[in-house]
Amino acid sequence: MKRLLVAPGMAVVLFLGGCLPSIGPEKDKVIQENEKVEETVMIPDIQLKDEYYRTLLPFKKSATRGLVVKNIYTKYDIQEAEEGLMRLSAQHFDPKNHFFQEGQFIDKKTASAWLARSTTNADGLNPPEATGKDAEVQPIYLAHIIEQNYLTMTDERKVSLSGISIGLALNSVYYSRDGKQTTISDKELEKQGMDLAEIIVSRLRAKEGFEDIPIVVGLFKQEKRNSIVPGTYFATAFADKGKSAPSGWKEVNERYVLLPATSDIDNYREINTRYSHFKQDIDKYFPSFVNVIGTGYFKEGRMQSLQINVPIQFFGKAEIIGFTQFMTELVKKYYPNIDIEVSITSVNGPEALIVKIAGEEEYVHIYGY
Repeated sequence: MKRLLVAPGMAVVLFLGGCLPSIGPEKDKVIQENEKVEETVMIPDIQLKDEYYRTLLPFKKSATRGLVVKNIYTKYDIQEAEEGLMRLSAQHFDPKNHFFQEGQFIDKKTASAWLARSTTNADGLNPPEATGKDAEVQPIYLAHIIEQNYLTMTDERKVSLSGISIGLALNSVYYSRDGKQTTISDKELEKQGMDLAEIIVSRLRAKEGFEDIPIVVGLFKQEKRNSIVPGTYFATAFADKGKSAPSGWKEVNERYVLLPATSDIDNYREINTRYSHFKQDIDKYFPSFVNVIGTGYFKEGRMQSLQINVPIQFFGKAEIIGFTQFMTELVKKYYPNIDIEVSITSVNGPEALIVKIAGEEEYVHIYGY
């Protein structure tokens, strides 16, 4: 198991582009030992938000880097599978005193073996391939395993592993080699996910040095291949020190919804009316826009944030500036109390970005200026 040692502070400055603050000159110099090889990493002083984890530098890539693109269908799911797991982790590993590192203990070979069918690998966690002409399709349930490591600094100025989070990306639709699609029910997905979580936690517990490491588990429902909204975590559990299986399963009531919202969302009529008026004002100003795509993030049935993509034809810079200013006014008018991000793009790429944090002044950037 890896051991992390901390030496006295060292002055280093890392410059970041844009409006992000630079990492401060005073930070901890960390000596990370791995199989008798020492390497120096740094702990940044700056924490942009309370819910963000500070990350050891230089950033260490996941031991399974590359598999996620192969196993998860969309870029939206890839991002949410990682970010959503961080949100679940924050319930157990406080970002104030924990540092983040991508998973280092489940390597690519191990992950590939666990993701295989049981007929092709003895450690495979997916059901055996169906055989025979009339055999019932055996879908692959487990698409990918996301591992995250959380570390803390002790009174002896040492940094050590204090927690592991495991996200199990599960297929809501299985695509067989012959092109057939098998939809997997939420009930079946939950059952399979919980069973898989028990096996994986027990396997981690069997590793030397992992007997007393707390483990967070999240079950992630992957969306269809052509989806433009991400899937979400729908259940989570925790295996405390020494526990060989996760317990206390809880529902995670989060989802992403393409606006207009469906009727099972709280206040969906009000949400849809506001969004409709927002789009109508855009059309009045400039009717030649291709589309306005709004994706809302909902937690416990309430919209927490909104991301809007506005693809446009390419026009002159003055026109883009004028439209961006107009969009900023609409954002302040219609969405003053939620986090919102508006991306204006053309065939040439991003043209402008508007970011409004609830209760704060908006940030506006026009690319090329």
